[in-house]
Amino acid sequence: MPTPDALPSLTVRRIRERQQTDPQVLRQVLAEGVVAHVGIVRDGFPVVLPFLYGVGDLGTGPVLLLHGSTGGGLFLDAGTDGVPVSATVTHLDGIVFARSTFDSSANYRSAMVVGRATVVPVEQRAEALRQVVDHLMPGRRSEVREMTDKEVRATQVLQLPLDAASVKVRAAGVGEAADDGEDHAVWAGVLPLAVRAGDPVPGTLSAGAGTRPDPSVVALASRLTALATDREARLTTAPPPTRAAHG
Repeated sequence: MPTPDALPSLTVRRIRERQQTDPQVLRQVLAEGVVAHVGIVRDGFPVVLPFLYGVGDLGTGPVLLLHGSTGGGLFLDAGTDGVPVSATVTHLDGIVFARSTFDSSANYRSAMVVGRATVVPVEQRAEALRQVVDHLMPGRRSEVREMTDKEVRATQVLQLPLDAASVKVRAAGVGEAADDGEDHAVWAGVLPLAVRAGDPVPGTLSAGAGTRPDPSVVALASRLTALATDREARLTTAPPPTRAAHG
């Protein structure tokens, strides 16, 4: 068995009040994400790789599920003992325009999960892949055929426990004061940013131009719009931020 990994400090050092310790906040950040950037050390050099992911539970608690080809480098690095990784998911919710570039900032939600990513056992691989699909495309599995054994064998999944994580959030307006000496004729505020879906583009083998997208496609587009609208609405009631250098 590998020796326990020495984990880095997960305490936010700058503007510590932005750190969130509620596990539900972590789950919300991960639930809305699609891509995790996974950092590893390979041949003594840091490497960061993007992965589509899912959040699931294979019976031992919530985990981040990273999937890819059985021949992928990270999956080969994991071997039988797993591999130490750092996985980050970030949502950029807005650009904060202050009356100086120094005080300008961004609204964001960021989660970092660290630990040892291990290969999902063969007997649980199909279930792990189902959970990844349910995370990325809710409802889709009921609309398409089941995965074949060959497809499952060609795909690998790593699981990373959510036990060690750090979450940092900024969801506020401009940090400013009435007597800060800035030119108040200059507009200051937040430009909200969000992921929204465009019009679905049919594949070349679709039944015809009149074919409607399946319910899972429509539902995901609606969900993205609802999440974006909700974040913009909450911005109008957000408390003023703690003033600090660089927002």
